[in-house]
Amino acid sequence: MTTIVPTSEEDPALSVVRYTAEISWADAGPEVAEPQVTRLCMEAQECMVRDRWLDLASLMLTSADLMFSKASDKDLECIFTVICNLVSKTESPDEALEMAKFISAKITQQPNDKPALRLKILFNLYNLLENPYSRFYVYMKALNLAVNGKVTEHIIPSFKMMDSFLKEWNIGILDQRALYLSISNILKENKSLGKDYFKFLTKYLATFSGEDSYTMSEAKEEAVRTIIEFVRAPDMFQCDLLDMPAVGQLEKDAKYALVYQLLKIFLTHRLDAYLDFHAANSTLLKSYGLVHEDCITKMRLVSLVDLGLDESGRIPYSLIKDTLRIDDGEVELWVVKAITVKLMDCKMDQMNQVVIVSRCTERVFGQQQWQNLRSKLLTWRGNIANVISTIQAANKVSEDGSQAMQGLTIR
Repeated sequence: MTTIVPTSEEDPALSVVRYTAEISWADAGPEVAEPQVTRLCMEAQECMVRDRWLDLASLMLTSADLMFSKASDKDLECIFTVICNLVSKTESPDEALEMAKFISAKITQQPNDKPALRLKILFNLYNLLENPYSRFYVYMKALNLAVNGKVTEHIIPSFKMMDSFLKEWNIGILDQRALYLSISNILKENKSLGKDYFKFLTKYLATFSGEDSYTMSEAKEEAVRTIIEFVRAPDMFQCDLLDMPAVGQLEKDAKYALVYQLLKIFLTHRLDAYLDFHAANSTLLKSYGLVHEDCITKMRLVSLVDLGLDESGRIPYSLIKDTLRIDDGEVELWVVKAITVKLMDCKMDQMNQVVIVSRCTERVFGQQQWQNLRSKLLTWRGNIANVISTIQAANKVSEDGSQAMQGLTIR
C-alpha cells in the first residue's frame, strides 16, 4: 500500500488540489488560471477546516479524467493515494462509504485507460477503508474494472482468499450471489482454472434455496453451465448438484430437462444409460461442446466405481468387461486408471479373475450414503467392543493363573 510522506508544510490534500487545478487551467493563461487555482485552494481549505471530507473528495476529483491523460503514472498514484486517504479522516462509516462510492465511480469511468493502474488505486482505497461493507463495495468495483479493462490476471489471485474475505465482510445472501456470479464469469474465460470456475458456480447456485420460482429462474443458465462443466471435467466425479433447488428446477424445464437428465446419468447411472442418451441426443451434446469419447471414458470410470460399491467388495473381471463394454485385455487397464485418479483402492486377483475393493468414492453423498456410513460405523464399533472384551477376558485369565501360581509357591 502506498504511504504519504509529507515533504513540505502544506497539507498533501491542498497540494493535490493546487496541482490538479494548475493542470486543469494550464491552457487558459496565467491571468485566468491563477484566480481559479486560488479559488479552488480556498474552497479546499474551507472543507478541511469544517471536516467536509466528502466535499473535499468531490473537489479533488473534478479533474480526474484530465489527470489520467496528463499526469505520469507515478504522479497519478501519489495523487490518488492522497485522495483515497480522505476516507480515513471521517469518523462516520456512512460518509466513508459515500466517499468510497464517489472515488470508485471516478476511477472506473474509463476502464480501458491505464486499467492496471486504476485497479491498483482501488486496492489502495480498499486497504484504507475500515468498514467491512465499504471494502466489499470497492472489491466489487475492482472486479468490474478488471473485466472491462481486460486485466483480470491482477485480481484472480485474490480469489484464493475469498473465504477469509467473506468472514470479514459478513455480507448477505444477495451480495454473496452477485459476488460469486462475477467471479465465475471471470474464471469462465480462463480454461486452466476449470475447478475454481466450477467451485464458484456451485457457490452461486447454493445461494438459491427457498426463493420463488421467478427468482430461481435467473439461475437456470448458470445451473446448465455448472452441469456441463462437471460433465466435461475429466477429474471431477463427485458433486452435490442434484440436491440444489437451482439445479432441480431444470428437471421439468422444457428447454433444459435433458441437461438435468445428463447430470443424473453421470451421478447415478452406468455406461449403458449414457450410451442410450447419446444415441437419442448426440446433437445436444455437441451443442454444449461435449466430446463423446471423453464422456465414455468418464462414464467407464464411474461405472467401475459403482460396481465396487457392492456390499461384497468383489468384482469379477467378466462383470467389469460387460459393464464397461471393453475387451478382456482392457479390464486391468481400467482398474489401474480408477486407482490412478483415486476413485478406488483395490487389489487385482489375477488367478481368480476378480478385483477386491477396499475403498470407493461415492459419486453423490446424500441421505442414503449417510445411513450407510452410520451402519458401517456401528459395525466397526461393535467389532472393536468385541476385541476389547476378548482382550479383557484374556487378561483376567492371565491374572487368575498368576495368582494361582503364587499360591502354590507359598505352600
